[in-house]
Amino acid sequence: MTTFSTRISLLLLLLPVVSTVFGFTSQKAAFQRTRTFNLESRRRAIGGGRRRRDGALHAGTNANEMVPLKKGSTCALITPFTTDGKIDIPGLEKLIDLHLEAQTDNLCVLGTTAEASVMSMDERALVLSTIVKKAKGKIPLLVGTGTIDPSSVKRNTQQAIDLGADASLVVPPYYVKPPQRGLIRHFTGMADLGMPVILYNVPGRTAVDLSDETIATLAEHDNIVGIKDATGDISRLTSLKKILGKEKSDNFLKYSGDDATTTDFLLEGGDGCISVTANIVPKKMHDMVHAALEGNGDLAMKLNQPLTLLHKKLFVESNPIPCKWAASRLGLIENAYCRPPLDEMDPQYIGAVEEALTAAGLL
Repeated sequence: MTTFSTRISLLLLLLPVVSTVFGFTSQKAAFQRTRTFNLESRRRAIGGGRRRRDGALHAGTNANEMVPLKKGSTCALITPFTTDGKIDIPGLEKLIDLHLEAQTDNLCVLGTTAEASVMSMDERALVLSTIVKKAKGKIPLLVGTGTIDPSSVKRNTQQAIDLGADASLVVPPYYVKPPQRGLIRHFTGMADLGMPVILYNVPGRTAVDLSDETIATLAEHDNIVGIKDATGDISRLTSLKKILGKEKSDNFLKYSGDDATTTDFLLEGGDGCISVTANIVPKKMHDMVHAALEGNGDLAMKLNQPLTLLHKKLFVESNPIPCKWAASRLGLIENAYCRPPLDEMDPQYIGAVEEALTAAGLL
């Protein structure tokens, strides 16, 4: 008995040493580390460089090379396909060149507009690795990783980390209508992976609305650095800024996800947009957004006026159907193919979209 007790005592004495040497830590300690809110590190995440936190990510990732997202115009990038449904890599590279030349501030890839929901993991890897190779370090890369199943979101996010993306765009799990407490756990779990997260509130697609109180709670997490608000309700921005408070709001990116109301969103104090229209007029969107960010409301409204019809007509059918037709019409991509269950644009809408392109000075 004495020998057994001696062995137990020895093991207890050695446990802290073993933990230090091999990097073991308690769940509680790990949780506290990842949940700690640090305003300085948030500032770095959205404007001045970001480093990986020890132990947060898998070994061998590109997390140390993460580029901070910018205020400004972010394009929700379409994915060009060949007519037989394969990913058009040269076409994708052409689009990247277009946005680099147009000074698009960030690229949002593998989102709804990219038709990522009908891509395999291998195809996602092909798209993302192509974009990283072409644009890494030249423009911040925000990757859509959200879906209905949390394990799939984690897998998508880890892939984005490993392939060199800069941040993830995560939508609430759609269709199942989780309660707000469930949404807090969901987004916190994704942020704990170590990559900066942009929340995506789009109740029209998800059937669940992120409340201002939930967003404010999530904003306490060091890795949750902003939101894409696609409600189209400017009052939501006003109420969110109020509940966040000035200091936290100033360090929490607020992007419009509704092109038709983006200018008003910016003039109300938003930080930029994640735009479908920017696929068609990237330079015009960049210039309008920056005029608003610089406080020149009159110029922003003037630059937006020719685009108002385009904002509307790019949604005459489900996104990205009209956007891909318009891009094809302008020669930006080879064809307007959309993967099933989507389809190419109904010919009855051609006149309406061409009218919008003409109003924008493109035809």
